[in-house]
Amino acid sequence: MSAAPIRILGVDPGLRNTGWGVIDCVGARISFVACGTIRSDGDASLAERLRQLHQGVVEVIIAHRPDEAAVEETFVNRDPQATLKLGQARGAVMLAPALAGLPVAEYAANLVKKTVVGAGHAEKQQIAMMVKVLLPRSDARSPDAADALAVAITHAQHRGARAREALLLRGGA
Repeated sequence: MSAAPIRILGVDPGLRNTGWGVIDCVGARISFVACGTIRSDGDASLAERLRQLHQGVVEVIIAHRPDEAAVEETFVNRDPQATLKLGQARGAVMLAPALAGLPVAEYAANLVKKTVVGAGHAEKQQIAMMVKVLLPRSDARSPDAADALAVAITHAQHRGARAREALLLRGGA
């Protein structure tokens, strides 16, 4: 008897473009389900753009019914204002799976790159190429969608260790 697949939503947050990717995971085997990019209106207010991103992720959750979600952590860049806005976008997209009752894991960009490419400082083209190797049926049409699939792949690879760690922290066997 085979285990039921776990459906994972990966999200690469951005204020302009938020990538999303959905994969199924059974043991170590992963398969592509869907991916895309949620775009906010650059002429809209910040609050409206955050609402657009949140609503976009809600629609992905309704359409694909993931069991778990994973989001890339914010990196700090030289522009504090841009970092703050990225953090706000990240919060808006993390809220959608949390409100849907999904566990939400977070992964550093370097861990995502190392998991998928083997190097923590890989370029976006390398990530997209390895996502295509690992998920041959994937059709990521943007770097953001490919990055989101990489986040989902990272979660598929690390979720077992995270579950064991959580069990130990709760005092389980």
